[in-house]
Amino acid sequence: MKCRHCHTELTLPLIDLGAAPPSNAYLNKQTVHAPEKYYPLRVLVCTECWLVQTEDYAGAGELFSADYAYFSSFSTTWLKHAEQYVADMAQRFALNKNSHIVEVAANDGYLLQYAKARGIPCLGIEPTTSTAVAARAKGIEIVEAFFGATLARQLAAQGKQADLAAANNVLAHVPDINDFVQGFAALLKPAGVATFEFPHLLRLVSENQFDTIYHEHYSYLSLTAVKRIFECNGLSVFDVEELPTHGGSLRVYAQRKDSGGREISQRVAILLERETAAGMNSTAFYAGFQAKANKVKNDLLVFLIEAQRTGKSVAGYGAAAKGNTLLNYAGVRPDLLPYVVDRNPAKQDKFLPGCRIPIVAEAQLKQTRPDYVLILPWNLLAEVIEQLAYVREWGGQFVTSVPVLEIR
Repeated sequence: MKCRHCHTELTLPLIDLGAAPPSNAYLNKQTVHAPEKYYPLRVLVCTECWLVQTEDYAGAGELFSADYAYFSSFSTTWLKHAEQYVADMAQRFALNKNSHIVEVAANDGYLLQYAKARGIPCLGIEPTTSTAVAARAKGIEIVEAFFGATLARQLAAQGKQADLAAANNVLAHVPDINDFVQGFAALLKPAGVATFEFPHLLRLVSENQFDTIYHEHYSYLSLTAVKRIFECNGLSVFDVEELPTHGGSLRVYAQRKDSGGREISQRVAILLERETAAGMNSTAFYAGFQAKANKVKNDLLVFLIEAQRTGKSVAGYGAAAKGNTLLNYAGVRPDLLPYVVDRNPAKQDKFLPGCRIPIVAEAQLKQTRPDYVLILPWNLLAEVIEQLAYVREWGGQFVTSVPVLEIR
C-alpha cells in the first residue's frame, strides 16, 4: 500500500487488530442471522510525511451507509461542545446574519442548530440519509453528498462559499485526504476560515487509545502531518488549540494559501516542536503500541471471565464504535457481556457488529441491576457516571478498560 497523501510505499506497522466488520455496521433482527463481511484492521505509518493510516479494504459508501446509526445529539457533552464552538467562532470571526457557515459532516444538525439560533445563515453537507433527515427536521439545509473538490467548486459557483467551514471529526474519515482538503480551499471565501477537529495522534499513542482505531478512521493525525497535507492542497495553518474531547483532540485553524492574511499563532510552532520532541518523526515513537493494546485485551478478558466465575453480572454501556473495536479485538461475545445499553433509539434492538451483543434501552439496567457496568465510550466517562448514578444504589460499580482496566 502507498501513503494516501504522498504515495510513499508503507512499510512501518503501528498495530494489527485482526479482522472485524465496520464498527458502525449494526445488525438488526434479520441480518443477525446472516454472514458478516470482515475486513483486516491494520494500521501503517508513512515514514516520509508521518501520516498514520489504515490499510485500504472498504470504500466510504460501505462504511457510511443510508442507515448510519451514529447521531451526535445523543451526547449532552458533545452538544455543549458544539454550542460553545459556535459562540466562540461567532465572536472571534465576527460572524452575523451576513456571514455563511458550512459544516462538512453535519450529522443530525447537532452544531448548525446553534448557528441557526443565532441567525447566521448555514449549510450542512452530510452523506448519510439517516442523519441528514434528522438535520432537516431541525430546519437546516443539507446537501446529501460526500464532500470533495468537485462539490466544493459547485457550491462556490452557486455563491455558497463559506466565511467559516467547520469539519469536526471528519478529516480522519476520508479515504482521499488530498481531494477533501482541496475542497476547503475552493469552498472558502478569500478571507474565510476552516476549522478541523480530530483526535490527536500524540495522545492516541502515548495514552494507549487503540480502540479509536476502526475502519471508518482512514487516518490518525498529528499537526506535523496535517500542516504538510494542507500546504500541498491550498490551505495554510494559522492556529491550533488542544481540546479535551475524544480523549484529547486538536482544533486546527486554516486559511487559503492564496488569499488568507491571518498571522500565524506561536501555538503552531510550539505544538510542532512538542511532536518532534516526543519523537513522532521517528520510528521509535510507534514501537510497542501493539503490546500495550494486547495487555488491555487480556486484562478485559480476565476481568470478564473472573466476574462470570464468581457469579458477578456485567453489562456494557454505550454502543460506540470504539467499544466495537475493543470487544471484537478481545473476542468478547454475549456469554461474557450479555447486553450493551445505548440511549440512541436508532441502535436499540440491534446488535453490535461482529460480537453480536444485543443493544438495549437503559431501562434494562434497572431491571437486571448488574454488579458492574463496563463503560465503552470512556471519553464520556464523567457524563455517563452522572447519568447512571443510580447504579450505586444497589452497590454497582463502573469499569473502564482503556488505557488500563479500572473499577470505580
